[in-house]
Amino acid sequence: MIKKASSKSTFVVSLPLSEHICERVHKSVAHLTNRLNTLIFAFTYIFSKAMSNKRSFPSPISILMLVIIIAAISTWLLPAGHYSKLSVSEEKSFVMSSPTGTTNFPLTQNTLDSLGIGIPVQKFLDGDIRKPVSIPGTFQKLEKNQQGFLDVLNAPIKGIVESIDIILFILIIGGFMYVFNETGAMVKGITWLSFTMRGREPLLIGILTTILSFFGASYGMAEEALVFYPILVPLFLAAQYDAMVPLAIIFGGTSVGCIASFSNPFSVIIASNAAGINWMDGLTERLILWVIVTGLLIWYILRYAAKVKKDPVNSLVLRIDGPVHPPYEIAVSQESSTPKLELQTKLLLLIYMATFLVMIGGVVFLKWWTLEMSALFLGASILIAVITRMNEKVFTQEFIKGAESLLSVAFIVGVARGVTIILNEGNVSDSILYYSANLMQGVPPALFILSLLIFYLFFSLFIQSSSGMAVLTMPIIGALAVIVNIPGREIVNSYLYGMCIMSFVAPTGLILPSLALVNISLKAWFKFITPLLVMLLILCSVFLVVGIQF
Repeated sequence: MIKKASSKSTFVVSLPLSEHICERVHKSVAHLTNRLNTLIFAFTYIFSKAMSNKRSFPSPISILMLVIIIAAISTWLLPAGHYSKLSVSEEKSFVMSSPTGTTNFPLTQNTLDSLGIGIPVQKFLDGDIRKPVSIPGTFQKLEKNQQGFLDVLNAPIKGIVESIDIILFILIIGGFMYVFNETGAMVKGITWLSFTMRGREPLLIGILTTILSFFGASYGMAEEALVFYPILVPLFLAAQYDAMVPLAIIFGGTSVGCIASFSNPFSVIIASNAAGINWMDGLTERLILWVIVTGLLIWYILRYAAKVKKDPVNSLVLRIDGPVHPPYEIAVSQESSTPKLELQTKLLLLIYMATFLVMIGGVVFLKWWTLEMSALFLGASILIAVITRMNEKVFTQEFIKGAESLLSVAFIVGVARGVTIILNEGNVSDSILYYSANLMQGVPPALFILSLLIFYLFFSLFIQSSSGMAVLTMPIIGALAVIVNIPGREIVNSYLYGMCIMSFVAPTGLILPSLALVNISLKAWFKFITPLLVMLLILCSVFLVVGIQF
């Protein structure tokens, strides 16, 4: 115990030394967590208030157009230059291209070693490296090619043309999702599961969190998850939990799945493509991380849910927001019997899951890319329409509406690619690489990759479009990774980890509408989620540092 020795602020410690140290460490960590929670909440609260006036913050496309203008200005200010590039020809040999011409080299590891490129030759043989690679030590200055007003106007159009395969892939996925949602199979499946597991809520928490995390990691479920709040909130309130539990399951599940995206076309596929690597590179690492972060979230929710059920006073919602209720009628929980899951619904859910598994299998074993993957989702959409006997007009309308719902994402991809076009045509993208590489000389790889993680954490506050951020940053940073000998997959992973961890709190994302659906305040959410974010940040940092060693 601790006794006061005098009237002055002096204390005599009679605890064992180890207990005293543990107590001080515990208090220090708790104090640091509280301070971090307060700082993050204050910053995001101010930011969200600014965002409440939509005129005070531009849209992602407006931000990217501004970046295009800045890129054009940089072509007038920065020195122009060019790296020699190495690519694989159709004749299966290396081709080095430079401003003076091209040279052929044998497709061997010796060629890569002699050029100072720290990439295994098998990456080129397997098609994992899809874009020309900058060769270290070959930078040479060129005459400036300043980009003007017409170049700025042409850039987003050229970007859309260059990204048309990715754009069509995105639009077809949107059509597939709307056609599938028209069947109601997803809502029926979740509703059936919820009622089947009634009375076994801890197990239900684990199953639902895993499912939603899988959807987030496999295809990037985000807005679609909003439909589940009216189903799950009443269920968990009736089971004597608070609304934080279903919020953590739905929003937390999809967000944590995003961190370890293993086949998400809107993040890992687009980012890998922009970085010039195969998106399957790093798949094993991301699958392992997905299992860990999903398990961590389930444990975190179960721990909180058990405390709330044991004593409602432990509810952060009750302590911070008071006895609030969701802003919609509680009707689902009044059902007395479990909804029947028909054979057709089971078949549709199976097709839905199988589509994504076939996509992964096609890429791994058949070397599919955007054309084949687009055809797969189009075929799956038609198959769903045939099975449900969907009217031709309804099918067409839903498919087009789905494509329209992702049209803004498609435009973001094209406009973001326009930034790269301006930098390339102005001959300054390689100059940025050259001076950045010089700046990074001598910097430990671990410090570099962690700095990149922080970079994405910060800028994700302003751009929550994963595809836009990928196309905007990956061409430069992916090329820089080759020059400083850091695996391209870890560059993509740092982008994934930074963006998706910040998505838990970024007001530009889905957190504000999600909170509105459960009537929970930002303050309560930050109090709940901050310790988990600290754990996720540490875990992802460890994965990045370990990943660059292999």
